[in-house]
Amino acid sequence: MSDPVLRLSGIEKRYNPGKPNEVAVLRGADLEVARGEVVALVAPSGAGKSTLLHIAGLLDTADAGEVAIAGEALSGKSDRRRTILRRQEVGFVYQFHHLLPEFTALENIVLPQRANGVAPKEADERARALLRSVGVEARAEHRPAALSGGEQQRVAFCRAMANAPKLLLADEPTGNLDPGTSDTVFEALMRLVHETGLSAVIATHNLELAGRMDRQVRLEEGRLVAV
Repeated sequence: MSDPVLRLSGIEKRYNPGKPNEVAVLRGADLEVARGEVVALVAPSGAGKSTLLHIAGLLDTADAGEVAIAGEALSGKSDRRRTILRRQEVGFVYQFHHLLPEFTALENIVLPQRANGVAPKEADERARALLRSVGVEARAEHRPAALSGGEQQRVAFCRAMANAPKLLLADEPTGNLDPGTSDTVFEALMRLVHETGLSAVIATHNLELAGRMDRQVRLEEGRLVAV
């Protein structure tokens, strides 16, 4: 069996360590995500889902444990190496779209590619192809304020996929949407994931959506358990 795209081993994270208000958020969390696998991460608010995703995506560091992405263990690696790996191999989607308001939908997807050294024509073509794949190519020249909530989030998915990462991390990506729009946007996300063969960990409160993913894990008392 090939190395998992994501491996978390014994991840621990505490806030205010050694103080009376110390909070142990993660207590030895373990997770492996295979290539092409979509894992639902379910837990109540405040349980540590966002913290886990930030550590998995190299936006935060664990107090103990190991993170490995695409077979590369990150312990002891420089900030520069972590930044390069995050830029090239990890895509993020949040509950709010966080698109840059002064740029069009197309430009929001082109910019991360240009920052990664992709030529302008190639970046433009990929951005348009991604927008087409989620049904919003006609809105390419519109700025975020002119898009609906569902359109904004689909553009955010495309931006996360701009540099063809191996791993997608999504934190309540449909949490701000009404049920009908949520279902449409989720289907667009799953289509993108399956077409590209990447791996994904998607945090959600929506148990119906979680049930449509390959498997579910629940964060309980700082550890991950199968559902």
